Amino acid sequence: MANNRDEHQSEDYLFKIVMIGDSAVGKSNLLARFARNEFYSNSKSTIGVEFQTQKMLIDEKEIKAQIWDTAGQERFKAVTSAYYRGAVGALLVYDISRRRTFENIGRWLNELHTHSDMNVVVILVGNKTDLKDAREVDTAEGKAIAEAEGLFFIETSALDSSNVTAAFETVVKEIYHILSRKVFQSLAQKREVSSLGSGKSVVLQEGASDMNSGAGGFQCCS
Repeated sequence: MANNRDEHQSEDYLFKIVMIGDSAVGKSNLLARFARNEFYSNSKSTIGVEFQTQKMLIDEKEIKAQIWDTAGQERFKAVTSAYYRGAVGALLVYDISRRRTFENIGRWLNELHTHSDMNVVVILVGNKTDLKDAREVDTAEGKAIAEAEGLFFIETSALDSSNVTAAFETVVKEIYHILSRKVFQSLAQKREVSSLGSGKSVVLQEGASDMNSGAGGFQCCS
């Protein structure tokens, strides 16, 4: 019985994470590299919605990350609400060789916050660092906007695998740590109520920015 319970508990964590950003910034290849260690040099734009489920081990707990990928083109707006619903994490991807994709970051953030929880964990991802000679967006610019918006930040290359795993793991670990803090606070509150007996219960106040705590100061790219 104990073994069955332990096995069940190891599968209790399922986090929905969405990938957002303009078309052709490399979202699908980032996911393919992370999930299957594959890269498609001639990949076409995603049509509709696809998702992959990846398992990670954090603090001896098995975490399942359900990562959703959709097209960045406006004509797929019909999937927006369902796509974002229930998301607790997001990778906002731009192409360092195309400034226009960087300039659209604000629009994507607005859409994310309109259709999902304002406290969703977000990492800003500057992809295609392998295109050094074609770079149009400096690393410092990406760091600056991430800090201003309270986001995590990293630069990646789906082609050569640079920082790809780190990008996904950063989001999943932050979500898990926030969840762990909430569970701890909930247990502490229950113990406090129990010790008070019939007295007035104590409610632990939780800051509105809890989901992004510490995010602004996190830099993991060189």
